[in-house]
Amino acid sequence: MSDLKDRLRQDLTTSIKERDSLRASTLRMVLSAVSRAETAGTEAKVLSDDEVQRVITSESKKRREAAEAYDSGNRPELAQKEREEAAILAEYLPAQLSPDEVRALVSDAITEAGVAGDGMRGMGKVMGLLKPRTEGRVDGAALAAEVRTQLGA
Repeated sequence: MSDLKDRLRQDLTTSIKERDSLRASTLRMVLSAVSRAETAGTEAKVLSDDEVQRVITSESKKRREAAEAYDSGNRPELAQKEREEAAILAEYLPAQLSPDEVRALVSDAITEAGVAGDGMRGMGKVMGLLKPRTEGRVDGAALAAEVRTQLGA
């Protein structure tokens, strides 16, 4: 069993004992998502820490998107709850990269790929270099937007 999954379970137990209902429900939700991922497909498997982290990242993104939807639907109380859940999930993810760090990584990847004057044709190469370096530390859409900006598209 992964250390991250163990930590989630221990924190769930602690939050239940402390009667922190928001944290407990959020951790139950993510543990349920991890269990679904483990049993998806034809063969059950135990997820590694990286795979558990991907599940948490996915659930966190769902919370951010739901908060935006509730904001646009004029439901601020539900949007706030989604943001609080996303903040709890963020505690289990690696530190996010700052916009300056993203700009520097993209610039380095463009240089490394040798696609500086190629425009959008070089986007696939650059994203291919950046994806493993930034996984879980920056939103993919934000990364792609920065690559587009620097490639001049």
